[in-house]
Amino acid sequence: MSDTPLEQDELPSTVGWDGISQRLEALYPGQEPQHFGTIISYSLGGNDPLDGISVYKNLEPLPHWHFITYGFSELYAKENDNAQTSGFGFELTFRLACAADEAHPPTWAMNFLQNLARYVFGSGNVFRDGDWMPANGPIARDQPTQICSMAFISDPQLPELDTANGSLTFLQVVGLTDDEEQAAKRWRTHKLLDVLLPYMPLWITDLERESLLDRGQVRQQIAEGLSRDGSASGYLYTDLLQVTQQERLLRSTQTRITLAARQADELLALLPLRLPFGKPFLVAGADWQLRFVAGEQDQLQIEDQLLTLTLTPASLDELLRTLKPQAGEYRLAGFKGLEWQLQ
Repeated sequence: MSDTPLEQDELPSTVGWDGISQRLEALYPGQEPQHFGTIISYSLGGNDPLDGISVYKNLEPLPHWHFITYGFSELYAKENDNAQTSGFGFELTFRLACAADEAHPPTWAMNFLQNLARYVFGSGNVFRDGDWMPANGPIARDQPTQICSMAFISDPQLPELDTANGSLTFLQVVGLTDDEEQAAKRWRTHKLLDVLLPYMPLWITDLERESLLDRGQVRQQIAEGLSRDGSASGYLYTDLLQVTQQERLLRSTQTRITLAARQADELLALLPLRLPFGKPFLVAGADWQLRFVAGEQDQLQIEDQLLTLTLTPASLDELLRTLKPQAGEYRLAGFKGLEWQLQ
């Protein structure tokens, strides 16, 4: 191995890293962040996909830690073929409420962000502004909290960044309770977060807070928004969806739809927030897809494992009254030849 120092043009490029750091220095002038780097690089077999996480203390409008990741974007030399986008096209941020005199950020938050990175690097699925995602339990495993889900929105203090490796967005992870996640799913994530913003400035995650849906004004604004806008959720995945047809002598063909009873609640909640607004709704299973659309005449059409149900307003109302989230057989008086089997 040579002891000759590398020439300046031989040093590895850190153009992506430097661009992020310069943006953060502009937001927090004079503040030295607490930086948590990865000991063994992910590319060399390490367990942590992110190269590092910087943490700043922000006292306004409420004391909180501001975490920023390094690793979803291209930090060094350009590697992928997309010149417009750096890496996955984003870095994550996370704001966590803290005491004004708290000296060190909690390590669980770093593990939390690394776990999100493992999901992205392992699946190839990326987060986008307006996404939501359940955490399958409290986001802080060792602390009692109702925050068990998350939403993603552009960080309000960090606009999009253009680097020599392409552009990237700073996506803030916002902790939500389970019922807040349901509201985001049924309405729109952006609109829900706008309603919550007066009660969680900068969308700071507070592990000790109760659900903001406990506030009557918040519930009223969400209900009004759903009535006005309908739902942005246009699909539902299910592990049980089957369609069978039986020819009947001198009568129309009998069509049976088999669906999981536990998912009927979500279906019944979303259909009236889609069809009356002229928006279709899709239930996707492993073998079949069931598409609901609004129309002036009831109709059933099957093509290539896709069943399209066209429902009049009257049939939609009857479906909402008839189906129950419990096992059983259900028929609509106004839609002949159609039977529902919930298991």
